[in-house]
Amino acid sequence: MIESDRAGESQVKIRYAQLLTTRAAWAFLLGKFMTDPVWWFYLFWIPGFLHDKYNLDLTHLGLPLIVIYVAADFGSIFGGWLSTGLLARGWQLSGARKCAMLFCAVAVTPVSLIMFTGGNLWLTVGLIGLAASAHQGWSANLFTLPSDTFPGPVVGSVVGLGGMGGAIGGMLVAPAIGMWLDYSGKSYGPLFLGAGSAYLIALLTIHLLVPRVAQRG
Repeated sequence: MIESDRAGESQVKIRYAQLLTTRAAWAFLLGKFMTDPVWWFYLFWIPGFLHDKYNLDLTHLGLPLIVIYVAADFGSIFGGWLSTGLLARGWQLSGARKCAMLFCAVAVTPVSLIMFTGGNLWLTVGLIGLAASAHQGWSANLFTLPSDTFPGPVVGSVVGLGGMGGAIGGMLVAPAIGMWLDYSGKSYGPLFLGAGSAYLIALLTIHLLVPRVAQRG
């Protein structure tokens, strides 16, 4: 199945410098750059956040983290199902992809209000779980952008550029978070505000760069 669409496909070779002249490559790279660090924030800082705000130690972190990451698993499946379902209902490719990404970007935003949960642990876990789920749904659709806009032999290179963008974003954001928490006395509110708004900003950037996602030939 993986190899089935390669019949008759010419082996296109393209330099990375040439890829970086295309708007679609930059759309994917910047989308990863702006949203991958949010996922790393959830992976590395949520245990510390739950400890700082709810005094959860290692023996009590297990169930909240399980709930968050099971929710993320669900989002991975739902994101692909949503865009595929819209395509099956006759939506154009561009509309289906961007509508699914918009749905996920909006679903992330409630995490911005996490500091107003009144000390309710499970409401906090629910908001983080929703955000993690929406991130994975977003990511499932973001990863279709290279295959929707580039010929098959080039897709891996574009995905590699996006991975680099996400890694650079994470590399820059991780120490910045640590410095902010030290400086602010562990004020997580602005971090969750940034995490909740990053996807809408990324989607706007992608839309400006690629107004219409065109099926590759």
